[in-house]
Amino acid sequence: MSAEEELLVAKIEVVEDRTADSACDEGFLRVQRLRLRNTYTDGSQSDTYPCDIVSRRSVDAVAGVLYHKDELGRVYVHYREGCRPPVWLRRTKQDQLPHKDARAYDRIGEIVAGVLEPSDTAPDGIRQRGAAEAHEEAGYEVDPSRVVELGQEGFFPSPGVTDEKVYLAAVEVDPSEKGHAHGDGSIMEEGTRMVTLELREAIARCRRGEIPDAKTELGFLRLADHLGYVPQLGLTKDQLPPELAERYQSLGL
Repeated sequence: MSAEEELLVAKIEVVEDRTADSACDEGFLRVQRLRLRNTYTDGSQSDTYPCDIVSRRSVDAVAGVLYHKDELGRVYVHYREGCRPPVWLRRTKQDQLPHKDARAYDRIGEIVAGVLEPSDTAPDGIRQRGAAEAHEEAGYEVDPSRVVELGQEGFFPSPGVTDEKVYLAAVEVDPSEKGHAHGDGSIMEEGTRMVTLELREAIARCRRGEIPDAKTELGFLRLADHLGYVPQLGLTKDQLPPELAERYQSLGL
């Protein structure tokens, strides 16, 4: 284990709260505070209503599932664990929550991800960004042609709050070829570590709330479908009894 992997966050201190003195369009995230009016198909209109939209310069992102298979054909996934300050600071709000958190969320498990840059244009931009994040966050140099998109479109993680769309992808890696993950240089990246789990156990940890990140659970499930793997049975399509194999259908990935 490297020195970086041994570095754990013990405490986060709010040194300054600039909320009241900052404009909505400052900072990494921008908040549009709008008043809207709907026009309906019959020509009638709604009353005006408020709508806040959280966005950023690079609106959309790519999240990638890194995986490998062992000599027995078992699938293992590789993801990062690290501190996420917005979730960490929930511990200061427990008295305000209708359902208090069962755990402290010192570390959050997440598949590698990053925003689509202006250079990541169609048709290969998603694969290009997936390969870049595999190198930056996990230390794997992969050709973009090896990146597979999981699904024909992205998804909106919180459409009532943000206009961000996340595209899911996957790439098979060789653990022996892992190099140094240089990260993006931000303090939020310090103290992160890579975790490797069998895919079935990784999905189970998502369901138990031990990996509470939605894009990560969705990525694991889409990878299973892409590979023809049934996590509940621990079997691939080719290992199913004939009568079940005939009934097996991918969900369209």
